Amino acid sequence: MRKFLLLSLFILLPLLFINLLAQKITVNARLDSTVLKIGDQTQLVFEVSQQPNMKVIMPLFSDTIVGGLEMVEPVKTDTVKSPDGHIQVNQRYVVTAFEDSLLYIPSFPFISDGDTVWSKSLSLKVVQPFQIDTTSASLADIKPVFEPKFDWMGLLKLVLLILVIIALLVVAFIFIRRYIQNKPVFEKQITEPALPAHLIALNELDRIKSEKAWQQGRSKEYHTELTDVVRIYIERVFELNSMEMTSEEILEHLQMLRSEHKSAYIGLKQILQLADLVKFAKWNATPDDNELSLMNAYLFVNQTKVEVVKPLEALKNQVNIPIQEEA
Repeated sequence: MRKFLLLSLFILLPLLFINLLAQKITVNARLDSTVLKIGDQTQLVFEVSQQPNMKVIMPLFSDTIVGGLEMVEPVKTDTVKSPDGHIQVNQRYVVTAFEDSLLYIPSFPFISDGDTVWSKSLSLKVVQPFQIDTTSASLADIKPVFEPKFDWMGLLKLVLLILVIIALLVVAFIFIRRYIQNKPVFEKQITEPALPAHLIALNELDRIKSEKAWQQGRSKEYHTELTDVVRIYIERVFELNSMEMTSEEILEHLQMLRSEHKSAYIGLKQILQLADLVKFAKWNATPDDNELSLMNAYLFVNQTKVEVVKPLEALKNQVNIPIQEEA
């Protein structure tokens, strides 16, 4: 019997040794902590010891390791060379859980050259760090809302940056105006006093008179310009929107002129009616009619003009000759 045991031992030991040699990789699985508070994090590490230049197919996870155990960060792999010539490949997963439970992490396969080695199974206890008042229906935050401090330094830097940009733009403008364009930096705007309405109208009538457009076959253009001058004058003096009115509407609004300035009213009526015939009915006006319209325009402006009497002080400043007031 003793001889039989010795013979069996001599036969089994070489087989066991050969089996150990055939197993070229070893796998260890561990957790940095076996107890985890809800929302906290820990590391799940797979340590694979293998020979150099070996290809090992390791399990990969996307979002969760198992139900309830979620990944926080992508897998991180590092390699360490041991003194005996083997290398150790470490796969690290940062995980967390949000339910009070006991999680079971099963074994996972690691395959190399057709051989499969399984990691050991693990367990993780997830605990609730505080008591939940189930009698209250109100919800409350786990932590108070964090309000960051106002960044005064950042605001100051932004204001300084804007001021620097404005200053550079001003310097560039002054340089271009002064040294490139050879102009003063700021030009004084000389505003001429506004002319009275009747002077503007008379100047325009003088221009129309000098052009004599009707003698060049431009009768329609002549009457259009003439009525525009009269309408603008009426708009400024009588405060009517005459540019948007018909001839009949203008005459209706100026009925008071029939008693005060009858000849001016009759002349205005002749100007507007003849212009309507020329512009809309293609009426061929005679040279006498054209001259009459221009004469009536002068008459209407001169009889209805409103002259502004300047104060004595303004007249003193306008002329160089001193004006003496009557005693």
